[in-house]
Amino acid sequence: MSATSAVSTPQRGFFGHPRGLSTLFFAELWERFSYYGMKAILAYYLYRSTAEGALGLDKSFALSLVAIYGASVYMSGVAGGWLADRVLGGQRAVFYGGVLIMFGHIALALPIGVAGVYTGLILIVLGTGLLKPNISTVVGGLYAADDPRRDSGFTIFYMGINLGGFLAPLVCGWLGEEVDWHFGFGAAAVGMALGLIAYRFGRRNLGDSALVPPNPLPASERGALIGRIVGFSLGAVAVVAALVLTGLVGAEGVINLISAASVVLPIGYFVVMMRSPKTTSVERSRLTAYIPLFIAAAMFWLLFEQSATVIAAFADTRLDRHFLGFDVPPSFIQSINPVMIILFAPLFALLWVKLGKRQPSTPRKFAYALLLVGLSYVLMMVASQGDPAVRASFLWIIAMYAVMTSGELLLSPVGLSVTTKLAPRAFASQTMGLWFLASAAGQGVGAIVVRFYSDENAVAYFGVLGGVSIALGLLLAAGTKNIRKLMHGVD
Repeated sequence: MSATSAVSTPQRGFFGHPRGLSTLFFAELWERFSYYGMKAILAYYLYRSTAEGALGLDKSFALSLVAIYGASVYMSGVAGGWLADRVLGGQRAVFYGGVLIMFGHIALALPIGVAGVYTGLILIVLGTGLLKPNISTVVGGLYAADDPRRDSGFTIFYMGINLGGFLAPLVCGWLGEEVDWHFGFGAAAVGMALGLIAYRFGRRNLGDSALVPPNPLPASERGALIGRIVGFSLGAVAVVAALVLTGLVGAEGVINLISAASVVLPIGYFVVMMRSPKTTSVERSRLTAYIPLFIAAAMFWLLFEQSATVIAAFADTRLDRHFLGFDVPPSFIQSINPVMIILFAPLFALLWVKLGKRQPSTPRKFAYALLLVGLSYVLMMVASQGDPAVRASFLWIIAMYAVMTSGELLLSPVGLSVTTKLAPRAFASQTMGLWFLASAAGQGVGAIVVRFYSDENAVAYFGVLGGVSIALGLLLAAGTKNIRKLMHGVD
């Protein structure tokens, strides 16, 4: 990030933060509304029966498809980060990404069956790859590197994400489950359109934060290279489609390939940045420190992102959803986490400001996050004990999300912030894309793992995953001192 970006941007005007934060807050709110609204009903639309207006696919395959879609969304962030760094700049990448996302939700809203699902998901994957890493880079560009409001600003931004995430299942979930699935997907398209409007009219508040590419391609090379990239991408899609249509590779085979890519891609990207002559020795050391943080984040998201797969299925068939006199639709369960974020985030933001230099270091926050998400799965393990035909109390899911959400606030907004600080300057947006590859890797592995879930083996499923997360959290806590040395003053 250049020093000029922080100077040229209005410094106060949104709860003591730059005015540009409000623009990005509302744009991300509506983008996340569209994302989580669609995701709240996607699994149910895939595996429920055709008599209910759904597609009637195999349940295990449906959960795996939702997980691999999530992985693909975040894998595309690397390409989106590269385009922002070399061609578009962060601000334009955010806008173009939003347009693609909107058209993706429109495709899902059309009653054309599986074709609409695959078309819509591909467009959303491409659009989110442009928008998601770059909007966070623009947020980071509103602040100087040593601005003490930085973590607090990212936490406020994160509240916008979760306000959208709270509203989305209530609106899209109700429309999808009670009216028509395609009305639910249509509401997601409207949400993204509102996000684009908020961004377009508030863009003047962003100043020059991520306005131009930090490492632009020479004009003479730009057209030819982009043409090759587009040609390669279209060719790859055509090859995969041909393999599926001819029966040489089934849909599960494609899922396995993407799962493998979700692990291989971040490894390759670390190698590229480490070996680049544009990466200084200090930046290389900071990237080394980033590796254990990346692994911790991948493990965290492997568990957390099962909210739309395994936990959604648990809520559908194993949870007593009669609560406080209401019969809660299963899609509404996914609003619990955003509600808790909205309640807890201000407390965490105030805590970091209050503690100042005395707050836990980033590696220790990540360690605590792993311990908490592991504990949340232990709670699910306890809730799953007994006869699978007997539904668990609704209080178990509330307790699970309370613990998981606390872990999320220790990792996700802090991870966004530390990534902008540890990123090599020549790879600013691409390193943010690498941060989202942690979620891709977690969900890519999760696409394989969720196949082992069933109502009958829920105790073992939640217990094993929870135990692995707790063990990794303890290991990270033990290595915190060495990691901090590699971070060269970033904390």
